[in-house]
Amino acid sequence: MTHLDVNLDATLDVLIKLLNIPSPTGYTDEAVAFTRAAFEALSMPGLTTATLPKGALVVTLPGADTNTSVGLTAHVDTLGLMVKEIKSSGALKLTNIGGIVWGGVEGENVTVQTYDGGRYRGTVLPCNPSSHVNTNIARQERNADTMEVRLDAKVLSGADTRALGVEIGDFVFVDPRVEMTDTGFVRGRFLDNKAGVAVIYGAVMALRDAGLTPAQTT
Repeated sequence: MTHLDVNLDATLDVLIKLLNIPSPTGYTDEAVAFTRAAFEALSMPGLTTATLPKGALVVTLPGADTNTSVGLTAHVDTLGLMVKEIKSSGALKLTNIGGIVWGGVEGENVTVQTYDGGRYRGTVLPCNPSSHVNTNIARQERNADTMEVRLDAKVLSGADTRALGVEIGDFVFVDPRVEMTDTGFVRGRFLDNKAGVAVIYGAVMALRDAGLTPAQTT
């Protein structure tokens, strides 16, 4: 079996950049475009890329055997949130994308992406986060009805929030909190499955650097 050396620094660079691109299910164009550009920049002989009608990226490497093919898959879409309602207070009621756990995003910083391209920061909090006033907060269930986004903007009403361009259906990106530790670990949200994308990238780079092609079209 041929041993291939993986360029770990280059692979981690792609991973960290990809992790920092918001891509909840339904909003993946930025992440797909970055991934496509990264593979094309490898200049691997014979490598081609194509985007399918629903947005999936296909990278093809011709193999020594072109009669059969094998496939490797990984996904760039992540969990996320979406604006469900603009409250009279100006805060945002949310719905979750992909089964995100409400307790896991309490206190998390987020970015609201408006339809016209604006981005506003905010925080996911219980509707009444003060433990001095809401004495039941420790036992309170965390769900779409008890949590909201408080925007980092001067909004006192729903009209104020709408004046920013925020509307129902806007995506809400949860901060990935990407960190490279001194012990060599990558920490952050959504390693599933952007790490898989980076691994495939690293493998293709290793093939290129070794001057090899896959045994089968891949």
